[in-house]
Amino acid sequence: MARQLNMDALQQDFWKEEYLKELMLRFRWHQRYGAAVKARQEQLRQRRQATKEPLKLPALPSPAPVPPAEQPPEEPAGGIQEGEMKPVAPEVRQLLYQGISQDGEGRRRYLTRRTACAPEEKYYTPVTTNFLYGWQMGKVTKVYVPPSPKCRIESFFRKNGAFSLLDPRDVAM
Repeated sequence: MARQLNMDALQQDFWKEEYLKELMLRFRWHQRYGAAVKARQEQLRQRRQATKEPLKLPALPSPAPVPPAEQPPEEPAGGIQEGEMKPVAPEVRQLLYQGISQDGEGRRRYLTRRTACAPEEKYYTPVTTNFLYGWQMGKVTKVYVPPSPKCRIESFFRKNGAFSLLDPRDVAM
């Protein structure tokens, strides 16, 4: 809507009165709530400053020193080893650090070398019941099994042609 430029004295007095009412309303609100708003703003400002400072935790008293426990006597060299797996040979372990798996080196080469070893070479005792089958059986010899005999088919087509009479043995009842 376009602004009217031609205002008479009545309209001017109306707008003057509205402006003064709004000004007085703002003044009364500021007198009533201004101090609370300023206090709230100051609290927020202090919180922001507190978050910028590094957090300081209270110091805890140090615990009493624990007396050293008695260490068990060392096992002889031929005694029971800890863990289920035997240690990996150093030359096999070095495969992990040479090359990358995508090129067939590194982890991939290490894992293929480890899977080629028999379970007896990797573990002290059988870990699962599947290990019991063939545990310490030794090297398995390869047995040659000839392929099954295949029948030779002379032709896909009928022996007597397509239009000849069928053999009585070929007819199903």
